[in-house]
Amino acid sequence: MASLMPLGPLLRGVIYAAIGFAIGGGISLGITSMTGEPATEPMVVLGYVFAVIGWLMGVGMWKSWGRGWFGKPTDSDPTGNWSRYFRFNTDHKVIGIQYIVALAVVFLLAGVLAMLIRTELADAGQNILTKNGYNTTMSLHGIMMVAVAVAIMMGGFSNYVLPLIIGAEDVAFPRINALSFWVVPPVVVLLLLSPLFGGFDTGWTAYPPLATQTPMGGLLFELAFLTFGISSILGGMNLIATIITQRAPGMTWGRLPIFAWSVLAASVIALTATQWIAYGLLMIIFERIFNMVFFSPPGGNALLYEHVFWFYSHPAVYIMILPAFGAELEVISHFARKPIFAYRWVVWAFALIVTLSFLVWAHHLFTSGMGESLHGPFMILTELISIPTGIVFLSALGTLWRSKLRLKVPLMFALGMVFNFSIGGLTGIFLADVATDIALQDTYFVVAHFHYTIMGGEIFGAFAAGYYWYPKITGRMYSEKLGRIHFGLMFIMYNITFLAMFIPGTVGMNRRVAEYPPEFEFMNLVTSIAAFGLALSFLPWIYNMLNSWIRGPKAPDNPWDAKTLEWQTTSPPPLENFDEFPIVTGDPYGYGDDDVVHAVFGKRSPSGPGHHVAPAEGD
Repeated sequence: MASLMPLGPLLRGVIYAAIGFAIGGGISLGITSMTGEPATEPMVVLGYVFAVIGWLMGVGMWKSWGRGWFGKPTDSDPTGNWSRYFRFNTDHKVIGIQYIVALAVVFLLAGVLAMLIRTELADAGQNILTKNGYNTTMSLHGIMMVAVAVAIMMGGFSNYVLPLIIGAEDVAFPRINALSFWVVPPVVVLLLLSPLFGGFDTGWTAYPPLATQTPMGGLLFELAFLTFGISSILGGMNLIATIITQRAPGMTWGRLPIFAWSVLAASVIALTATQWIAYGLLMIIFERIFNMVFFSPPGGNALLYEHVFWFYSHPAVYIMILPAFGAELEVISHFARKPIFAYRWVVWAFALIVTLSFLVWAHHLFTSGMGESLHGPFMILTELISIPTGIVFLSALGTLWRSKLRLKVPLMFALGMVFNFSIGGLTGIFLADVATDIALQDTYFVVAHFHYTIMGGEIFGAFAAGYYWYPKITGRMYSEKLGRIHFGLMFIMYNITFLAMFIPGTVGMNRRVAEYPPEFEFMNLVTSIAAFGLALSFLPWIYNMLNSWIRGPKAPDNPWDAKTLEWQTTSPPPLENFDEFPIVTGDPYGYGDDDVVHAVFGKRSPSGPGHHVAPAEGD
């Protein structure tokens, strides 16, 4: 039993969640019995709301936060043992690791679903999955991978690294930060339960009227998506406040590391755009349980939901990719031993990407019946966003130009990101143009483009960040040999998998179908074989990460000889991040000039570095 004690908060959370569901469901049944309305779906919705509250109280929110609302003493966070990862904890480093580990598990689960999809598609006929089973599997894979892509950089690496890289003790709102993570496990539970309740065949888009007609599994998906949106909004708000208010003295805007700029840009989108999809999902749920009419015929307008969905979902692509851009440039600069080329241009490019991301959504709707007068403006705006994205790409190339590279694993993944994202970006131009988009819409060309943009860009960037900051997070060094094997296999198999999708997509093979014409069978077989090779490429990564964390050689405080602040403290960092107080004095990328020092350290002030705002000079 003693071995289970660290899991006590999780077990208590499950018990409290069950009690909460019973209370909420009971209240709902009492109300519906008096009104005569159908009881099942309202019971699930209200029961889920109370279950989440019970879950949060059980994992420690009540003891470490709620008791203080009534003037009672609260529990302090455990700091010295691994049990802190299984309860409500306000240390940003703990929350970052919670996000990274949890999302790594979700990533692997989504990968298993992808293998089921590719097994089904290895030949043209129906094989192992029913049509509804295929649609549900495809939908689950999509939403789980999107959740990983959105949260792994924002929730994981941003949480851990951002306060360190700006010289702060913690994020601006530590308790809200913990809350943003602990609402994520209910999301995963609902998604995994959805196939047991009929599944959902809407894809990750949840288009009505199909979304209002799905079995109970569809409602679970909609609740999960809505909950994840709440987490994203809370996280974006917190990261913005942290960058604005928690910078160390001397950390002017012109000295802010590029990763912090990328997180700030992505957080602005997360805070503002996510609200739109939250409203849309709420209206779908209201259609289901209250018989309201917003999107479904008769009386509703399904096209309106498509506009609402893509007004969030296209900016969401940049929530995924912008922090990966920042991590990529950090890695390239440090291993090239050169300042980031066109640093200020990149900052302005981030700002322009944020602005334009809200003006390009309708290129997803060229074939939906949208007014033709809007085609031209949205085509031009979509093509314009390639300019600031290209500036980021050219910055990476400019930093690499005539440099003496130290070809370590983080740099390999950063270079892989540059290569893959260039393909994703160039193929995206075809989908921005009205004429070619009409021909390619809803084909495997779109699937290939999307995966080159997100997995080839964001996920490769996440692996670059993971290997780069692994010594700082764990205090251990990984096996460089296994890391190189992981990169080589992943890069080769990834490109075979998704390059092969462009060919059938170009000649019209539809996406989201379990059966297809026999003439596409060979390329699908190639894709499926390569996809299984891609899955096998993650085995050395899993072994390397786990084995190195347990018994790897201890990491130096600064194994990469980098200049940014996260490398100027111990590996892993202490509770308050820095034993001495950082004062920023120079460029974070002053490579090639030994006289440039990013920061000096002195005695800690009573309030600590996280409570000091950068001086106005140079802002």
